[in-house]
Amino acid sequence: MSNGLNVFGNVVGMPGMEDTAISTFEKESHRAASTAHMPCDDEAARCGDIHGGSEPMRHLYRLISKVAPTRANVLISGESGTGKELVACEIHRLSREADKPFVALNCGAISPQLIEAELFGHERGSFTGAVRMHKGCFERAAGGTLFLDELTEMSMEMQVKLLRVLETGRFSRVGADDEMQVKVRVIAATNRDPQIAVDNGHLRADLFYRLSVFPIAVPTLRERGRDIELLARVFLDRHNEEEGTRKNFSKSSLRFMNEYHWPGNVRELKNMVHRAYILADNELDLAGAMGTAKPVVSGVEADCVTFPLGSRLADAEQRLIFATLGYCGGNKTQTAEMLGVSLKTLYNRLNEYQSKIFNEPALPQRQANANVNS
Repeated sequence: MSNGLNVFGNVVGMPGMEDTAISTFEKESHRAASTAHMPCDDEAARCGDIHGGSEPMRHLYRLISKVAPTRANVLISGESGTGKELVACEIHRLSREADKPFVALNCGAISPQLIEAELFGHERGSFTGAVRMHKGCFERAAGGTLFLDELTEMSMEMQVKLLRVLETGRFSRVGADDEMQVKVRVIAATNRDPQIAVDNGHLRADLFYRLSVFPIAVPTLRERGRDIELLARVFLDRHNEEEGTRKNFSKSSLRFMNEYHWPGNVRELKNMVHRAYILADNELDLAGAMGTAKPVVSGVEADCVTFPLGSRLADAEQRLIFATLGYCGGNKTQTAEMLGVSLKTLYNRLNEYQSKIFNEPALPQRQANANVNS
């Protein structure tokens, strides 16, 4: 549920059911704490805990600023790891109810048999293991915000019950006879395309329309340009501050991070920086930190490199080489095999690119040949 940047609160399990796959996060937000970060500004390079100054992110900041002061339900869509929970947290932080609870529930982490009790609560003895009364997410989020992550993983039966609560504001704990009234703003998120999820039967159309009063699409990392380097430096600065070090990125890492397609988005970048930081003495090598395992890619588009018509052949070749190198996790032997060239040719190309990009003298041919044989 987290995007790798920020997680609020403590893990809360259902009473007497510690071994269940429940992942619920809560945050009691306070008005004083809400002023600790700058408000969303479409001209700034951050919005609270969300970092990025690219045009897609500035558009996102504008949407957050518009919807936050309202009570409208929000449906956030975006690939895994893009930061959907952070967007929900910022909407809550900038709302009039920022001093009220923020409760987040990962719908995909809870079994269908338990999610009703986790959402609405249960009375003591209502089922095996219910040793005491338990307040559900709606009750705990009263007056504030309930964030439902991975909404499309919720069963159709539960989607019907959720729709009723959204329409009436009333629900009953499992095992209770009386209904209770609650006022909660619901923000939902999915890593699927919402309309396709409706067409494929993963999301009820009526629930989709009820939640998508204000839809927000979070951009992928590969759409954010220079934000990739900005985020990488944010993560590295945090590690340097925590450990009292002064490590930096190698020039090849800066080049690599702008050519790799980042199928895991911000979460993948954060984890890769952390891994490279642990391995590095002084300079971080992102390609080396990725290892020889091929990254897991989601969808066909992540396996493709596209070029606009009119691109220079040399530029297209350079982009293809860097993209393939990133796809192979920095493994030059595998990259050469995929491209159908010799390892020596690949090293020569990389040497030429380094010389052009950083205005450094190319390695002597004997040294380049030595690199191939090493």
